[in-house]
Amino acid sequence: MSLPVHLVPSLDGVALGDSVTVEGDEAHHAVAVRRLRVGESVTLTDGAGAAVTGEVAGTGKRVFTVTVTVRTDDPEPAPRVTVVQALPKGERGELAVEVLTEIGAARIVPWAASRSVAIWKGERAEKSLAKWRSTAREAAKQARRAHFPEVSPMASTAEVAALVAGAAGSVTVVLHEEGAQRLGDVALPATTQEIIVVVGPEGGLAPDEIATFEQAGAITVRLGAEVLRTSTAGVAAVSALLSRTPRWS
Repeated sequence: MSLPVHLVPSLDGVALGDSVTVEGDEAHHAVAVRRLRVGESVTLTDGAGAAVTGEVAGTGKRVFTVTVTVRTDDPEPAPRVTVVQALPKGERGELAVEVLTEIGAARIVPWAASRSVAIWKGERAEKSLAKWRSTAREAAKQARRAHFPEVSPMASTAEVAALVAGAAGSVTVVLHEEGAQRLGDVALPATTQEIIVVVGPEGGLAPDEIATFEQAGAITVRLGAEVLRTSTAGVAAVSALLSRTPRWS
């Protein structure tokens, strides 16, 4: 059984035999909610590739310490996966972030598509972004990831197009039920450094958005005969693409 994972700010300079102290909300959840006890083994990660495993040496109300027995430093999985997710309504945004994190996305970009039902403005935008980031953090711990995903600030269509155009060594696909090409036919060269998947909103992609992304270098593709919800289309597409890379093959 995999050990529970907790996030710490840094593991710089931590070596075998060292003691690492975890404080604040992360420690409170472990001690008060999970009932972490002295002698149990846990894994700590900085979310940037470094992880240590060890035994809990002591606990307090909002603190616990771990004596390190194992340290690993993992490179970021390649190719990187970025998902541009149009804002869904309700809690479907958090669902999309959760499953995309579990499957290994390195970056999730909230996108204000022209037909998005949800609108992020002012305080709502701040709260929604914070919720997406919290969801990604918890999902990354659940998935035992050493590299936690980045959830970027909300992007406009122009900003997404600039991201696509500026991504060297990338392959970008835009999901659309009327795409002329099938996802399975998209070429993924061995030199691909990044895969970018653009997922539209419940109301569908506007023609001008498709044209803008294609001009930036994206390929518009269809998954199959079925039309998926915006909250699940991304994970389906990323799964299909990852199965053709060294990450999954």
